[in-house]
Amino acid sequence: MSGSSLLFMAGANTVEEQRARWERKRSRTAKELLETEHKYLEQLDLVVTVSILAPSDMWVPSGSMYLFVLVLSLHLERGNLGRGLENFCQNLELYGHYAENLEQANKTLKEQLRKNKSFRRFKKLQETRPQFQGRKLEDLLPLPLQRLHQCNTYPIVITSEYAAIISEAVKSISEVSRWVQDTVRKRENSLQLLRVQKLLKGQKTQVLTPGRWYIREGWLLVVPSKGEELKRRMFFLFSDIFIATKPCHPLHPLNSNKLACQAVYPLHQCVVDKVFGHTQSQGGLLSLSFPHKTLLLMSSEQQDIDDWYQSLTAAVRSKENDSVVKVPPLSFSSIPLKS
Repeated sequence: MSGSSLLFMAGANTVEEQRARWERKRSRTAKELLETEHKYLEQLDLVVTVSILAPSDMWVPSGSMYLFVLVLSLHLERGNLGRGLENFCQNLELYGHYAENLEQANKTLKEQLRKNKSFRRFKKLQETRPQFQGRKLEDLLPLPLQRLHQCNTYPIVITSEYAAIISEAVKSISEVSRWVQDTVRKRENSLQLLRVQKLLKGQKTQVLTPGRWYIREGWLLVVPSKGEELKRRMFFLFSDIFIATKPCHPLHPLNSNKLACQAVYPLHQCVVDKVFGHTQSQGGLLSLSFPHKTLLLMSSEQQDIDDWYQSLTAAVRSKENDSVVKVPPLSFSSIPLKS
């Protein structure tokens, strides 16, 4: 037998071996996917069963998800991975809508529990079932979003037989995952803005502004320009503004647990610098320069001042480069508010 024939046979064997490895991996993946889908179906069935008695539009995606996940499982049981994934992709947008409605779902559930005695009794009875494994219904509501995240990180082997379908599935799952993550981020940000708004005395400072993102908060010492004592103040950093506050009087009948806003500084007019050699102990000093005002902020902890420096510089740089966040034009660098 000639050398060329031997090379051809060796090449053919290599291709066949590669196809066999792909097939084994595909089979393992399909088996693992089927096992996890069965477990997911059992848990999703618990959510659907209980939510049926809390009629509201936001519950619809749960039942719809159950149906198309059931279809996917049936396809996997019959070995039809391609058709199962194809059907899965066609219904993926339900996860995005579920994420958008999850907050309202939680509100409706709380409302039903508060108003509906029979629903409270039914929910409590259902949660005693072994399938709940000691969990509450509230613990299962994020389940579809957790499952989507698992699918987004699932190792699916792309073979020539299913290449187009699987590639489209991976792309679709990734796109919906970004949609869900963006929805979750926006909801968490809204909760942070609302929390800060409630912390401030009065309504002069409007924290709840479209396009604004919460970044961080904390106590810092304000170094006065003249020989006065250091003043401990609470600061809030957002994507477009920096708020300085002080505690209200502890004996105030209404605002003892609130903060009084002293000034709001727009970040597009801010220059952030580290000041070295001005602290006798550990820690650091930051300089925030505005056209008509300079703030010197100090912390006794080096890590704290470093974190503030990084957050402030990143926020200022983002504000300079990003035109998405629209801020009403200001004619001055700080807005002092009477406490």
